[in-house]
Amino acid sequence: MSKGRFIVFEGIDGSGKTTQVQLLADFLREQGIETVVTAEPTALPTGKELRAALSGKEKKSECEMAALFVLDRIAHNNDKENGIRALVEKGAYVICDRYYYSTLAYQGMSTDYSWVKKMNLACPDIMRPDLCIYLDLLPEQSLERIRRGRESTEIYETEEILARVRNTFLTVINDLKKTDNIAVIDAYRPINAIAEDIKHAIGELN
Repeated sequence: MSKGRFIVFEGIDGSGKTTQVQLLADFLREQGIETVVTAEPTALPTGKELRAALSGKEKKSECEMAALFVLDRIAHNNDKENGIRALVEKGAYVICDRYYYSTLAYQGMSTDYSWVKKMNLACPDIMRPDLCIYLDLLPEQSLERIRRGRESTEIYETEEILARVRNTFLTVINDLKKTDNIAVIDAYRPINAIAEDIKHAIGELN
């Protein structure tokens, strides 16, 4: 049985994660690799509660949001059939759109970074990815893409907040690159050029 891998995509909204996740999944499947695409927040009850809060329908404090993300992430890892751990152990490549890097960037920005980091990285039920791909994009370009693609925005989608989140993401990456395998990829370029860089990063895992 081939060794499974856990790959995470991160970036501020509009950075092209959805497109690149699908391109990578298609590429891996063409190579005969079982590939599962997933995302956070999940479709589990905790994820549904998070999505309601992100849309502004339910009010939650940033500490509540951080704790909910951890609960959702534990459930995401540990589901016996479709959880990250079970799939990777079975030999699949699991590609996840957002993971604990996002929680550190968003909730770590407005609560206590050390507390959020410890909840995620010290939790034995939360797997470390084999690779995190961070797609870097300027906030004004992000907002332009968001407005072009959707009729409504989420509570974190203003240029000022996106700029703060990008800066925090870069701080998170600088902090975690000591322990995590992180590839920072310029997302300003053509889709195919970005996809080639991602394939190269994946190839270095083997």
